[in-house]
Amino acid sequence: MHNYILSISAVCIGALVVFIFNPSNQKNLKLLLAFSGAFLLAITIFDLLPEVFEDNLFARRTGVWIMIGILLQKVLEYFSKGAEHGHIHLDKETSQIPTLLFISLGLHAVLEGFPIHHTDGILLGIIIHKIPVAMILTTFLLNTKIKRRFIVLLLIVFALMTPLGTFISENFTAVQEYYKEITALVIGIFLHVSTTILFESNEGHKFNISKLLVILAATAIAYVI
Repeated sequence: MHNYILSISAVCIGALVVFIFNPSNQKNLKLLLAFSGAFLLAITIFDLLPEVFEDNLFARRTGVWIMIGILLQKVLEYFSKGAEHGHIHLDKETSQIPTLLFISLGLHAVLEGFPIHHTDGILLGIIIHKIPVAMILTTFLLNTKIKRRFIVLLLIVFALMTPLGTFISENFTAVQEYYKEITALVIGIFLHVSTTILFESNEGHKFNISKLLVILAATAIAYVI
């Protein structure tokens, strides 16, 4: 049960920070996003990758599923406009709910919920990743002409998607039989999102010592957990 509560809380925390404090310091948000990306990448490499390849007689097929996950995330980003790694490029003057954005984010969130109950580290990685994403999503929605009550409803639905994925993974035998394949798919998604966050160009292509230190800290914490 705590898996559900914690993953929902991550979205609530990110949204409430924006609703209450309306932060405007983009540098701090980018550092938080970099920390989350590095932590998610490290947890994926330290925990999920060894899990799917351990005693695996079909390692090449597992690699194919990882590649499918990377390509799937690329497709999802076409509709989400990069919200998973901190960029939303949509019309701020709109008063209509961005349906494709939320379908894409919802599918992404459901899939990332599948391996949570198997690995404690990945739960923490998803929580840390969801907080800045929820902040960015909430900030964008508040800057549109969409009514507040619909924004709150959208955020609630978004918060429930990852627990839905966890619930399906825990309770449906058909899904459990293909756990390694689904987890490999999720690994591909995580690899794409986290590396995009970390390795996209900095402003002016300048070396950013703050970002580097944040990445190193996140990697070290993920290793010792």
